[in-house]
Amino acid sequence: MFGLAQCRGLTFRMANNTKQWHRVADLNSLPDNRVRTVTAGTQQICLVNHEGALTALDNRCAHQGGPLGEGQLEDGWVICPWHAYQYDPVTGKAPEGFEDRVDPYPIEIRQNGIFVGVEPATHQATLADQVVTVMTDWGVNVVFGMVGHSNLGLADAMRRAESDGRLRYYGIRHEGAAAFAASAYAKLTGKTAACFAIAGPGATNMITGMWDANVDNVPLLALVGQVNTQIMGPGTFQEVDLHSALKPVTRWQQVVLGSQNASDLMALAIKHAEVEHGPTALIFPDEMQHLPAREPQPETPRVGRVPLVTIAPPKDELQRALELLNAAKRPTIVCGQGAAGFKDDVLRFAEKITAPVVTTFKAKGLVPDSHPLACGVLGRSGIPVASTMMGTADLLITFGTSFSVHTGIAEYIPTIQVDRDRMTLGKFHPVEVPLWGDIGVTIEQLLADEHLAPQARPRLREEISTRWGKWRKEKERRRAEQPTTGLNSASIFEALGNLAPADAIIAVDVGNNTYSFGRYFECKEQTILMSGYLGSIGFGFPAAMGAWSAGTGRKVIAVAGDGGFGQYLAEFTTAVRYSMPITLVLLNNSQLGKISKEFEADHMEVWQTDLTNPDFAAYAKLCGGDGIRVTAPEQIEDALKKGLNSDKPFIVEILTDPLLI
Repeated sequence: MFGLAQCRGLTFRMANNTKQWHRVADLNSLPDNRVRTVTAGTQQICLVNHEGALTALDNRCAHQGGPLGEGQLEDGWVICPWHAYQYDPVTGKAPEGFEDRVDPYPIEIRQNGIFVGVEPATHQATLADQVVTVMTDWGVNVVFGMVGHSNLGLADAMRRAESDGRLRYYGIRHEGAAAFAASAYAKLTGKTAACFAIAGPGATNMITGMWDANVDNVPLLALVGQVNTQIMGPGTFQEVDLHSALKPVTRWQQVVLGSQNASDLMALAIKHAEVEHGPTALIFPDEMQHLPAREPQPETPRVGRVPLVTIAPPKDELQRALELLNAAKRPTIVCGQGAAGFKDDVLRFAEKITAPVVTTFKAKGLVPDSHPLACGVLGRSGIPVASTMMGTADLLITFGTSFSVHTGIAEYIPTIQVDRDRMTLGKFHPVEVPLWGDIGVTIEQLLADEHLAPQARPRLREEISTRWGKWRKEKERRRAEQPTTGLNSASIFEALGNLAPADAIIAVDVGNNTYSFGRYFECKEQTILMSGYLGSIGFGFPAAMGAWSAGTGRKVIAVAGDGGFGQYLAEFTTAVRYSMPITLVLLNNSQLGKISKEFEADHMEVWQTDLTNPDFAAYAKLCGGDGIRVTAPEQIEDALKKGLNSDKPFIVEILTDPLLI
C-alpha cells in the first residue's frame, strides 16, 4: 500500500486548506511507472505512479490539450500521447529551455483509496449560457441532438438549463433523426424545436431533416458547433464551410463571434424561424461558447418582437368570391396542410354551403372521415370518393393548398384560392379569385357576409354517402384477397383504424406503406404527420419521437416500411432510453416496394430493391422494448392491441405482400 511518505513531500490537511477532496482510484490500482486519467469532481487529472510515488497533474497538455493520462512515463517524464510534450511528474514543469507547464494537484493516500484535492467548482456564466437563456425564454425548450468535441460549451449550458427545468434534451443516435424530430414537433405544435450537432459531419447529417422543415414551411432552430476561429479556412479536421452548406436550407443564419450581440442573434434566429416559417441556424465556433457572458445580460423579451398576423382579404376580391359561391351548383372544398388548425372553421363553412370537403395527403385527418361532408384524400394516396367529387365540381374553394403534382387538383375548374402566402396564390396557373388572407379570418368574413346564401343540397349529401358505401365495399373485397407471400395492407389499416385511439398522433414514413395508409386508414380525430414535399424515407420513427416530446398525452403511432425504418433503426434505443411508448406498425416486405413498382411502371427490370432484414420484433426486445411478429391475418388485431397498450416502445412487425398495397 502506498504511504504518505511516498508522495514526495506533498503537504496535506492544512488548517487553511480550501480544496475539495475526491476519491479518484482504488489503492494499488495504478501499476508502477504508469499514468492514468481520473476525474476529481469535474476536473480531469493525470494520476502518475513514478517509481512507487503517486503524484497528480492537470490532465490537459499545455500544447493542444492532449490527455496526459493516456500517455506514458519515459526517462522520468510524463509524455503527452499527441505530440510527445514532456512534463515533470511532480512539478508539472517542462524540461529546461521550455516554458510549457501543467498544474500539479495535492494527493492523499487514505485507507479507502487515493484522493486528489481540487478547488471547489465554480461557474461563471458563459456565452453559451447567455444564448440558451434567451432560447428558453422565447419558448424553445425542446432540443434533439448529439454532443461532441466542438459543441461541448453549448452542451454544458443546456445541461444546466435542463437541471433547472427550463429545457428538455433528447440525445439521439444520428443527427438526421434530430432534425426530423424537430421538424415533426413543429408540424404538430406549430412551435419551434431545436436540433443540435457538432461541426462538419454532425451539421451535414442534419441537412435532410432541415430541408424537410424548409419545404414544409415549419419553424426549426439548428444549433451547430464549429472549429475554432483561429484554424478556420485552411481546411482543418472536421472543418466545413457551414455558412455555405446551410445557406440553401435556412431562412436565416449567423455565426456567433462574441457575447456582445449573442442574445440578439438568438432572438433573431427564433423570430426568423417563426415569422418566415422555416429553419434557421446559429453557428458557434468552439472557443466562443466558453467566453464569459455579457454582464449584465441584455433583456431580449419576446413580447413586442413577434406580432400576431391576421391578414384579411381585400373586400373587392371577397365580393368576387361570394358571387362565384352563390352561383355554384356543386362547389367542393379542398384543404391542404396550410389549413391545419382551422378544422372547425372549414366545417362551419362547408355545412353552410353544403360542400364536400376533400384534403391533400399532407392534410389527411384535418376533417374526420366520419363527417357527412368528408370525402377523404385526393391524389396518388387518395380514394375515389375524393377524386370523383372534385371531378364533378363546378367550383373549387382551396384552403392552404400548394397544388402539388401528387395531389392533382383540377386546373380546369373555376377556383377560389385562399392562402396567407402571396407567392402560393396562382403559383402554377391562374385562378379566378386569389384571396390573400388567413384562412380563419377569411372564412369568418365569408360566413358573416349577408350575401352568402345558405344551401341545403340534400342530394349531394346522399351522393357522398353512396360513394363512401361503394368504396368501403371495395376495401372489403381487397381485404378478402389472400396473398401467398404476406398480408394485404387493406386488412392491416382496417384493423388499425378500428383500434387506434381517436385522438392518436400518427407519423407516417415514405413508400408503399404510406400509399396504403392514405387509401385504407379512415381518420377520426387523429393528427397525421409526414414528410410532405421532401418525401424523405426514414421520417416516420424520428417524427414519432418528436411528436411524443410535445407532451400532449396522446398516443403516438409510427407507420413505416422496412426500408424507411432501417434508415434510423438505432433510434429505437433512443425511444427506450427516454421511455417513449411509441407503437411502430412496421410493414415488412423485404424490399423497397415502391421503387420496385416504379421500375416496372417504366418497363425496366427490377434491380437492387431487395433488403436483408433482421427479425424486427426480436430486435425491439434486444433493445429493451417489446415487439411481436405477425404472419397471418388472424394475428393482426391481437398484435395491434398489445402494441397500442404497451408502456414500452413496441414494434408490431407485419410481413406484407409487396404487390398488394
